[in-house]
Amino acid sequence: MSPVALTIGNLHLQSPVILAPMAGVTNVAFRQLCREQELHRTGTVSGLYVCEMVTARALVERNEKTLKMTTFAPEESPRSLQLYTTDPRYTYEAAKMIVDEDMADHIDMNFGCPVPKVTRRGGGSALPYKRRLFGNIVAAAVRATAGTDIPVTVKFRIGIDEEHQTHLDAGRIAVEEGAQAVALHARTAAQRYSGTARWEEIARLKEHLAHTGIPVLGNGDIFRATDARRMMEATGCDGVVVGRGCLGRPWLFAELSAELRGEPVPQEPSLGEVCSIIERHAELLAAHEGENRACRDLRKHMGWYLRGFPVGGELRSALSRVSSLQELKDVLAPWSYSTALAVDADGARGRQGSPAKVALPDGWLDDPEDDTVPEGAEIENSGG
Repeated sequence: MSPVALTIGNLHLQSPVILAPMAGVTNVAFRQLCREQELHRTGTVSGLYVCEMVTARALVERNEKTLKMTTFAPEESPRSLQLYTTDPRYTYEAAKMIVDEDMADHIDMNFGCPVPKVTRRGGGSALPYKRRLFGNIVAAAVRATAGTDIPVTVKFRIGIDEEHQTHLDAGRIAVEEGAQAVALHARTAAQRYSGTARWEEIARLKEHLAHTGIPVLGNGDIFRATDARRMMEATGCDGVVVGRGCLGRPWLFAELSAELRGEPVPQEPSLGEVCSIIERHAELLAAHEGENRACRDLRKHMGWYLRGFPVGGELRSALSRVSSLQELKDVLAPWSYSTALAVDADGARGRQGSPAKVALPDGWLDDPEDDTVPEGAEIENSGG
C-alpha cells in the first residue's frame, strides 16, 4: 500500500489516522500522551487527536466542566473539538463561539452515540433518522464557520437498527449541507459496541459519496496497524477513526501512522516501557486535574495497560489503590526494567456489551421529515 495522507477542508494530515472522542479518556492528558508516543516512535505527529465530546448548549452557557474539557495543550495542532447537539440554534451559537474565541481548528459533530440516556431523548445515533432536523443542524454549524478555515465533519452509525438504516442519507445530507468529511462507525445503534463492525457498509457509503470527492472515514474494530490497512483496502475509505483499540495503548497511533505511511512499524513496548508510559500518563493527568484526582482517574486505565502482560492480581490490586504519583512509582518500580512483551493484547477492549433495542422518544419513528427539536434532548453535561 502506498503512503496515504488526508485532507479535510484546509487541514492537511500526513497520515489518515484520527483518535475518536471517548468520554473520560480523550482528555488533554491522554491526547498529549498519544502525540508524544507517536513523536517518540516515528519522529513525527501526523494524525488528528479529537477531544472528548462537548455539549453545544453547555458550551454556550459556559458550563465550567465543559469549558475545562475544551483545554488544549500548547503543542496541539490542529485542535479538534467534537460537539454533541440536537438543536440548530445551540449548534450555531456553539460553533460561532468556537470561531469567535479561537477555541479549535476543527469541529466534529457526534451523531453516533448509542447510549440509552442519549437516544431516548432523540440525540446521538437516533437523530439522523430525522433527516430534515439532521440537515438543519449540520447547516447551522457550517453557517457559523463560513469564511473561516475551520472544517465541519460529521460522525454517525449505520442507523438505529436493521430496519432503520440512515447512513447513506446522512452522508448525502451532510455533504449537501457543507460537511468536509463524514465518518461511519460501522455498527447500528442497536449493536452498540457488540459483535463485528460491518466494514462493507463503509464501502457502500464511500461508493455512495464517491462523486462528491468528500473524504469518507471508517470506524470500528481497528486494534492493530494491519487492521487500518485492511479497512482502507477493503472499503476504499480515505482514513480511519480509532477508539477502543487505543485504550491502554497510546502508542497505537505511532504504529498506525507508520503502517499507512509505508514506514517500518515500531515494536510494541515492553512491560518496563509501559510502566514508564503509565507514569507519564499520571504526570500529565496531575498537571491537568491535580494529583489526587489524576490517580483516581488513572485506575480505569490499569487493566488496559497491563492486558497480556505476565503480572499477577497483586500488582493490579495495588495499582487500583494508588493515591499519589510517588506511590504509583513505588508500586511500578519492581517491574520498571522488565523486558516482557504482552501476549494477545491487541484485540477488542473497553465496553462491548450485547445488542439491545434502542430507547427512543415516543413516536420518534413516525415521521422522518419532522424537524422539530426533541424536547429535553440537550443533555446538560459534556463527555457522554
